[in-house]
Amino acid sequence: MNLATSAAGLKAHWLKLPHAEAGNRIGLFGGSFNPPHSGHRLVAATVLKRLGLDQVWWLVTPGNPLKSHSELAPLEWRLRQTGTLADHPRMKVTAYETVLGTPYTARTIKALQTLRPKVRFVWVMGADNLSGFHRWQDWRSIVASVPVAVVDRPGASLPALSSPLAKAYEKYRVREEDAALLPDLPAPAWTFLHTPLDQTSSTDLRASGKR
Repeated sequence: MNLATSAAGLKAHWLKLPHAEAGNRIGLFGGSFNPPHSGHRLVAATVLKRLGLDQVWWLVTPGNPLKSHSELAPLEWRLRQTGTLADHPRMKVTAYETVLGTPYTARTIKALQTLRPKVRFVWVMGADNLSGFHRWQDWRSIVASVPVAVVDRPGASLPALSSPLAKAYEKYRVREEDAALLPDLPAPAWTFLHTPLDQTSSTDLRASGKR
């Protein structure tokens, strides 16, 4: 996918990096959000509260490099839907990866840390992504760059906690009751947060035609 083409026609506010003050604790919640749903909102709300974050940035990617784009809705539509779902003063929606010119998380994080060196970033993801996290490009550099918060998703606890990341970085796992400390810890550091489960999934919504 041509990222420059993806950015064409998008509203200017989606292409800006959200404002943050020095020392802010920011959760980076990346995904294709195809479509976004209540389970995503639960993940964002969980980390916002339990990690004591100042903001959560929803990074709506032009397209996941590990997934087929055959059913991928237009970026502008996904941004609009995500903006409607993430209706909270401390949740920000951005397509800044199109400006950076990369769909790869490791590169995105490196760029954001360069642009905002005084901000404390935490990578946020649902547990359903953790079992395949080792297939992400430069996944170890992600874990070495920022703390990682993983939020439980239906049927994902056991696969996630037996994943290569969980095994390789077992000694760096932060107890759930100490999760509020995570944004201030040096990487590598990660935690697994249990929460009431939302069964909604993007795959099921696409299959049912409910976008």
